[in-house]
Amino acid sequence: MNLLLAAEAAVQAPAIFDYVWLIPAIMATSFVLILFFSKRLNINPHFIGVPAIGSAFLLALVIAFSWVGYNGDVSEAGGVTGSCSGRDLQVIEGGHEAEAEADAGHGEEADAEAAAEHGGEADAEATGEHGGGHERFSPCPVVNDVTWFQNGGPVQDGGSDINIGTLVDGQAAMLLVVVTLISGLVHVYSTDYVAGDRRYTHYFAFLSFFTASMLFMVLSSSTVQLLVGWELVGVSSFVLIGHWWEEKDNSDAAMKAFLTNRVGDIGLLIGLIILYFAAGKTFDIVAINEAAVSGMISKNTLLAAGLFLMTAVMSKSGQFVLHTWLPDAMAGPTPVSALIHAATMVVAGVYLIGRLYPVFYVGFGMDGGALNVMAFIGAITCVGAGALAFVQDDIKKVLAYSTVSQLGYMVLALGVGAYTAGMFHLFTHAIFKACLFLGAGSVSHACHHSFDMKKDMGGLRKFMPKTFWTFVIASGALAGIPPLAGFWSKDEILVGAGAFPGTGGNGTYWMPFIFGMIAAGMTAGYMTRVIWLTFFGEYRGHEHPHESGPRITTPLIILAVGAVFAGFLNVPKGLPILGDLFGESFVSWVEPASISSFPSIKHGNPSLWLAMLATSIGLFSGFVVWTYYNKLYAKDPLATEVTGGLRDKSSLARAGHTLLVEKYYLDHLYTDIIAGGVKGPVAKAAYWFNQNILDGIINSIGNGTTSLGRFVYKYIDQGTIDGAVNASGAGAAGSGDILRKVQSGQIRQYATLMFAAAALLAAVFIIAV
Repeated sequence: MNLLLAAEAAVQAPAIFDYVWLIPAIMATSFVLILFFSKRLNINPHFIGVPAIGSAFLLALVIAFSWVGYNGDVSEAGGVTGSCSGRDLQVIEGGHEAEAEADAGHGEEADAEAAAEHGGEADAEATGEHGGGHERFSPCPVVNDVTWFQNGGPVQDGGSDINIGTLVDGQAAMLLVVVTLISGLVHVYSTDYVAGDRRYTHYFAFLSFFTASMLFMVLSSSTVQLLVGWELVGVSSFVLIGHWWEEKDNSDAAMKAFLTNRVGDIGLLIGLIILYFAAGKTFDIVAINEAAVSGMISKNTLLAAGLFLMTAVMSKSGQFVLHTWLPDAMAGPTPVSALIHAATMVVAGVYLIGRLYPVFYVGFGMDGGALNVMAFIGAITCVGAGALAFVQDDIKKVLAYSTVSQLGYMVLALGVGAYTAGMFHLFTHAIFKACLFLGAGSVSHACHHSFDMKKDMGGLRKFMPKTFWTFVIASGALAGIPPLAGFWSKDEILVGAGAFPGTGGNGTYWMPFIFGMIAAGMTAGYMTRVIWLTFFGEYRGHEHPHESGPRITTPLIILAVGAVFAGFLNVPKGLPILGDLFGESFVSWVEPASISSFPSIKHGNPSLWLAMLATSIGLFSGFVVWTYYNKLYAKDPLATEVTGGLRDKSSLARAGHTLLVEKYYLDHLYTDIIAGGVKGPVAKAAYWFNQNILDGIINSIGNGTTSLGRFVYKYIDQGTIDGAVNASGAGAAGSGDILRKVQSGQIRQYATLMFAAAALLAAVFIIAV
């Protein structure tokens, strides 16, 4: 049953939303069938996995199109009023709770007034700034849930119901399509790339499990369910990163990813607990968001919860300084890397921000334009990781640090209040980053599974034209070259920072804007380096490269087409032709507006000058890098190591290069200083305690027990017990000797004894009487 409807607008939510749970259920069923039955029934596991993910993708498309239609119907009908969660809200003023109007009439009137104040006027202003010209309305999230278990007894006795169910809104619908699309292409790609692997069945089983876990989390209607999905994603990534666990580097990488994410999970647990009590003992996501927007939860409480939740975002989405696990996660199979970096594991943190965005928006004061923790972390991450990408020789690690940088872009966008820009970049990035990772896998496949660009690649465009062109298109999208997808999402993030003249937005965020511009130039630079080292110059490997088969190149082509056209879904409305066809479609489908569970957000104004500036910086950076490597390899095109670079001419450049190669010494800090500093002294202290305390106690007990045993043996066993036994034996033997003499067998002796006894008895009687 649909619990949240656009009642006032008299628009019924599509019935298909009642069956959205089938999407993760299909993939979970695929996992069970592959793991437990495919070998027994002699069925190739991809004959189960591929149809399963195909069915899930088709159903996700139905859900997405249904949401678009439902969203449009509600907007045309004038939107909704009142509470999306159906709760009576309490507003905290001055640290004290004040009940909202109690009766239904006053409460409804107050809700309508609040909706107009918080959503209507501001959103109308924002839409007008963005070029829409009219107020936009969205439906409430559609929630279907049931009671999972009870906490503290029945509700009437002061307990609370913990529900499990599905939540469908624009963000969920978008993620459903992204996850199932990328996972589906990865499934097809893997049938060739992983063919013949020693754990082929295991691989496809956990590919389905990974997808099911992410889909379960995306559809979560409560924070408890979200936590379960969050952990399932972590477990499945651990299994797949360590797929080839026989090699120690692979198992170490899996363990590193697992343990680093446990650090963030502590913050997640604390943050969710704070929100549970602050929102009136509820785990309901819509109710928590509504409480944050309405003022039911104080800003200081939201700030505390947001800070703890940010640690979870930092670990899961690889934000500085908890990003160190993510490049090492390249130890897993390349299709897994594509799935992790494009659609599942690492975007979970960004999804968490979007799902609880009112908590962060209000808690961090994003509507004021002051720099906040989220925007700061995102800005530092996008530049810091971009710099690390320049010194990697492994093509997958370049893309890994690129992912960290782009995740920083998304967090930056959400931190400056540009919700749609952050979600849109998540959408476009998933497409072209999956293309890049799968392209790297195709190159590695041709070079017999080597990923070293300097030693085993070069000149591959002549051998692999399909892989080359798809890789170039995806790289252009990542670098933000118009009109590719990344250009539109990156440009909207820079607009959202509000620092460029005329862009507006939620405020002026100079530091994130400057760092975003720097990261744009760096992205174009390091991707130009990858393209040059991999596809240009002379082939430096020792094998015979060849183009990959159709099961590898077809997903690349599909993703490359997406990298070209996906950005058109959110072009400015004022753009000729494209604006009329697609103008701001993404924002109207994904970003909630004029509802009680989402804050009103101002949108920046697109700027042609800003777009030209950012593009020029990217093109100039690419040109400089291209010229540099052309000159560097001019003397010896086949050299695997070249001299004459900047670090050979400048001590400052050499020091900077060393700093980047050592990854800012963070691994050294974590492994050698923190972990080593703890485990070294702890191990020594434990050894001393064992030798001097535990062994002393045990030895004393042993010696005491030995002495006691000797005493018991000598004096108790031998002296007392054996003495008593021996004495009784001797007495029995002596009495036996005496009685034996009496038993002679002579009648005269017996008669004498009887006479003596009778005489004695008679004497006794006489004396007694």
